[in-house]
Amino acid sequence: MSQPTRRSLLGAALPLAVAAVSSAPPASAAGKKPFRLGLIISPDAKPEQEFGKLRDLKLTTCFVSTNRYDAAWAAQIKQLLERFEIEPTAVETLGPGQMVWDFMQGPATIGLVPRNTRQARVDALKRGSDFGKLIGAPLLQTHCGFIPEDPNDALYPELVAAVHDVAAHCKANGQMFLFETGQETPTTLMRAIADIGLDNVGVGLDTANVILYGKANPVDAALILGKHVRAVHAKDGRWPTDPRRLGEETPIGSGLVDFKRVFGILKRNGYTGAITIEREISGPKQVEDVRRGAAYLQKIIDELGA
Repeated sequence: MSQPTRRSLLGAALPLAVAAVSSAPPASAAGKKPFRLGLIISPDAKPEQEFGKLRDLKLTTCFVSTNRYDAAWAAQIKQLLERFEIEPTAVETLGPGQMVWDFMQGPATIGLVPRNTRQARVDALKRGSDFGKLIGAPLLQTHCGFIPEDPNDALYPELVAAVHDVAAHCKANGQMFLFETGQETPTTLMRAIADIGLDNVGVGLDTANVILYGKANPVDAALILGKHVRAVHAKDGRWPTDPRRLGEETPIGSGLVDFKRVFGILKRNGYTGAITIEREISGPKQVEDVRRGAAYLQKIIDELGA
């Protein structure tokens, strides 16, 4: 039986358990090689297996994708990070409640935009920040949902206030809060960041999501978002052709993402973070795709001298 994907794991309703940050790189990234490769893992079901996957792939960084936040879980994850010598670059969490990853039900179910699940997810994100502090992760990242394009939409200021609340909590923990790209245009995202008005709010650029949601070319997104990009999910995909469904995710190198141009923009902007591979399938095929994707990306990184 295959392992659950990140989205199915994070979208499930799970019980909730338990230094100002400027535009400078997080302290944990200082002095470390930029563009170091890693993988997003979902260790909730089989933690040792997920960390073993990183070891087998010879990757040294990871996003920890979890909906568990208690201190005992944090201690277990921290022990595994130390044992496998892995750098935790971020915690990613979504919180409780169903999320439907499409154009039909997504606006009413994903992130902090929907009112009926918003407060529970704000509380979960704060717990995720506390968990991240315990394991030494400097970033908290999430999907905030289909942010309204119209800033006069009543949901827009509510979303801004909710993110401000979470980001202020992250700031108290010495962390940055990151919007993961996907459901919104880069311009709308820039507006939201400006309106939130905190200096520890940035962007996690998912190179495929902007395509899968039909919102932008990742090259243009990298140019528009500029130095707000503080984390990268390396993922590939194709534009949506069914107006009800997202585009198709593909193995890295077989989709429409021009990684060389995107990485070139990041390099010019002084990006210092990791490149975290994401492949939203499970089992042996995922491992093989990640292995090939890592080799593909490393070649580009070497060519750019990044």
